[in-house]
Amino acid sequence: MNAPASVGRITVIGVGLIGGSLARAVRTAGWADEIVGCGRDPSHLEEARSLSVIDRYETRIPAAVAGADVIVIAVPLGAIQEVLEQVAKGAGAAAIITDVGSAKGSVSTAARATLGAHLPYFVPGHPIAGTEKSGVSASFAELFVGHSVILTPLPETRPDAIATIDAMWACAGARVMTMDVVHHDSVLAATSHLPHALAYSLVDTLARMDDSEEIFRYAAGGFRDFTRIASSDPLMWRDICLANRDALLDSLDRFTDGLAELRRQLEARNGDGLMNLFARAKATRDRMIKRT
Repeated sequence: MNAPASVGRITVIGVGLIGGSLARAVRTAGWADEIVGCGRDPSHLEEARSLSVIDRYETRIPAAVAGADVIVIAVPLGAIQEVLEQVAKGAGAAAIITDVGSAKGSVSTAARATLGAHLPYFVPGHPIAGTEKSGVSASFAELFVGHSVILTPLPETRPDAIATIDAMWACAGARVMTMDVVHHDSVLAATSHLPHALAYSLVDTLARMDDSEEIFRYAAGGFRDFTRIASSDPLMWRDICLANRDALLDSLDRFTDGLAELRRQLEARNGDGLMNLFARAKATRDRMIKRT
């Protein structure tokens, strides 16, 4: 199925870091003739327009998606179902709809409950890119260059809809792949959702210690690197953790088992055991870095 070289109008619902960066990338590539933004806060949308991220904006979703060829939903996962309900009211019959949510099981369920005849035009998606910053002012066109975007089409999804969303992400410089919904949520729980949860938990634990000010005063580069993602948007990550609860709990259980093994080796003063664990981890990460 041939993908379109460009589309007439794309609507981005949620013009923050991800939605704004995609809008910038689409504009840079000339993939859409018009970019419409949508959100609840007119001042935020006016900022996006003044930065030339979008051409114009609407605060009502049905008005924003009317006449759009592609609709991108870039809102917190907790708001997805409500947004999809509003999209279904205003989207054209052949408008292609996608999202950027980090957990796809909940999104797919919401789509089935809301989209009706629009369901074959829905392509769930997840860009594996971002920063710890948020808001349209933090967006930039190169955010997705060289990063993966995972599409998790439903059995009903039309091939031409998939091809269009593939082309959209390709124009942003991303590597596009497809994956089963359940497998996606399991993989991302381990590689993204668990690290974020651990970073938040570590910082919160240290902050509640009696000498927390001194602890943070002497924090070195390793601590800053490890906890950088704890500066990410708490609302977004609350929604992600709840949406992918079961897979995240499984990953937490596996990590807890690993942490217990580390504790056993340390309690036993088993230098060889610690060395083996650390060496395995180093070798694994070194191989991973070489592949990327």
